[in-house]
Amino acid sequence: MIRILSTDIVGEEGTDRDEHGRTRTGRDGDGHGRTRTGRDGHMGDWGAEKLNKKLAFWALTPGGGGLALGLLRVWGEGQVFVSERTGLVGNDHVQVFESLSEEVGRQFHRYSGHVFFMATGIVVRMIAPLIVHKTQDPAVVVVDDHGAFAISLLSGHIGGANQLAYYVAEVLGAQAVITTASDVNNKPSVDMMAVQKNLVIENPEAIKTVNMALLLGNDVGLWDPYGYFKDQAVFKGFDHCEVRVCVDHRINNLPVGTLILRPKTLVAGIGCNRGTDRGEIRELLFQTLAEHDLSPLCLAKICSVDIKKDEAGICDLAQELNCDLGFFTPDELGKVETIETPSMMVQKHIGVKSVCEAAAILGAAKGTLIVPKRKSKNATVALARINFTS
Repeated sequence: MIRILSTDIVGEEGTDRDEHGRTRTGRDGDGHGRTRTGRDGHMGDWGAEKLNKKLAFWALTPGGGGLALGLLRVWGEGQVFVSERTGLVGNDHVQVFESLSEEVGRQFHRYSGHVFFMATGIVVRMIAPLIVHKTQDPAVVVVDDHGAFAISLLSGHIGGANQLAYYVAEVLGAQAVITTASDVNNKPSVDMMAVQKNLVIENPEAIKTVNMALLLGNDVGLWDPYGYFKDQAVFKGFDHCEVRVCVDHRINNLPVGTLILRPKTLVAGIGCNRGTDRGEIRELLFQTLAEHDLSPLCLAKICSVDIKKDEAGICDLAQELNCDLGFFTPDELGKVETIETPSMMVQKHIGVKSVCEAAAILGAAKGTLIVPKRKSKNATVALARINFTS
């Protein structure tokens, strides 16, 4: 157990903890030194993936400020925002605000998650105008000024607030407060499954129907040709259920209401003339996807030859589509033996027989070329699929 004392940091009377790291607030857990984190001390993915997530910690009092700074020290990535009355001085890790509501408004969607050390009612009023959608909102956890309770308030599943609440509770020796029905009833939730498998939820409005069926123990059908959920016994045959889930990169003719989950398994290899407009590349890419019934939501990466690292059309398109970028040397591209449409023109100018097909295959970790080269006036596109192994 990591021991955080607000008195260690701000020199004020704050949360006191015993030698086991438990809070002395009159709610000391079970009295046996066990962490009060709810279900079996579970911390979820936030503990394992914390270095990839940037958090904001908020406090109004000296005690809350001390706990916020202690959590930041453990977490290692983020910023502490405090009011002037905490007595903390601004520095690289601490920002002093004059207006809580204005500062929260500026920072809310810049962070993966927020931990507020203050009353839940204050936080509700601050964030209510900022909430967009469960697939876009950051995780929000509220902790009382003594660090006794860590409440998952917003975006419990997709945003990760439930796991974050467990993590904060583990660090502070607090009690995690989780209210999502699937969690408190020890039932699976399809949105959490999607997050864990890095699947994109195409129609989030269908989540509640699937989760309710899982909660009630009703049958849920699954179409999952690549076995993303083969370890989940809760699903049944796709054609024999009224509630359904489809996991596929292909656009299928599905029954109305089917929850569609898109795996990030497609890599686009792109070649183009110097200065080709992003619009032309985008049009060719989306036309190619549509012609082969492939979902744009499944695009994981855009790849090309390394001399295109500064090609604005390619770089801007990757940013627009929130895709990773990958570039390969001509020598690397030349070693790919599974290209289908070699080009003498590319051979003449770059020294390899293929850019788009070879780049797609390499970007997919030597995956399967599923759409060979397609051309526009100034660009070429090919698509490869990352071979999934569970």
